[in-house]
Amino acid sequence: MPSNFDQRHHLVDTAVMQRSGAIIDVSISLWESLALELIAIIGEEGFQSMYARSAHLNSVAFPWLLLDHVTQISASRFAGLQISLEKRNLTAPAEVNEASKALLITFVDILALLIGDPLTTSILQAAWIDDTSVQR
Repeated sequence: MPSNFDQRHHLVDTAVMQRSGAIIDVSISLWESLALELIAIIGEEGFQSMYARSAHLNSVAFPWLLLDHVTQISASRFAGLQISLEKRNLTAPAEVNEASKALLITFVDILALLIGDPLTTSILQAAWIDDTSVQR
């Protein structure tokens, strides 16, 4: 039987890979949905703190991912992430796919450590239920 860790990672994988060739749009959409669910619970600062930590942890493997955008306020909460992904997609599209998944997985793993697996899974399903094949 797969562990909660494996189930979370599979959920992220399924969500990110839902539309091949549209990884950037899908990733931004997933982040926006997740932010809406979590900000109601932990607030904007709590979400931004976890997001910044996730970006920092992934900066070793994907140094181009860690930019000033993690604290940037603009019309879109994830405009900086989208710009980073689009720039990298010009030269390394496969790396964009891996970075997108890694950033989401890291964030979700941190969330699970803080609030537990059942609540994390519930939040992910609430945020992404229309975007994945996961059933409640």
